[in-house]
Amino acid sequence: MENVIKLIEGNERYVKNGKSQGDFSESRRDALSAGQKPFAAVLACADSRVIPEIVFDRGLGDLFVVRCAGNVVGDVELASLEYAVLHLGVKTVVVLGHTNCGAVGAAIHGEFEGNIGVITRKIRKIIGDEKDTLVACKANVLSGAAYLRATLPAEIVPAVYDIKSGKVIFLDRR
Repeated sequence: MENVIKLIEGNERYVKNGKSQGDFSESRRDALSAGQKPFAAVLACADSRVIPEIVFDRGLGDLFVVRCAGNVVGDVELASLEYAVLHLGVKTVVVLGHTNCGAVGAAIHGEFEGNIGVITRKIRKIIGDEKDTLVACKANVLSGAAYLRATLPAEIVPAVYDIKSGKVIFLDRR
């Protein structure tokens, strides 16, 4: 819970200030050269408008970020998050979806051609025939979080980032 509070406070600073105050300094880079100890991991969409370090007002070494279109959980994403939890000691994992997600929209509209179909079919299986993009986004995030809760020994927190307001809404914190 303590880590989630740090993320909530960071998001509140970001929404208020419109920019990140995270530490990206040379001295921080030097301090991290010996290793990393992020306090949280974030599975986020690869969308260029969703940058977890900025959205949560964090700096270098604070977050272990895994990004994939549609923030879906596949073998590679799971392996990366498992590394963060089991080897880096991360205690909190956020599954971060966002409004106006192109992958969710493609799944809703039945766009399954090419390699993107790997992602859109996975999302479509989760959302069924849902047509509301926000409802579908939340369903996708909750499904990913449920899967990770059953797999990883960490606090798993589903959330949705609102592209327009910059606000992150945490959906449930068990």
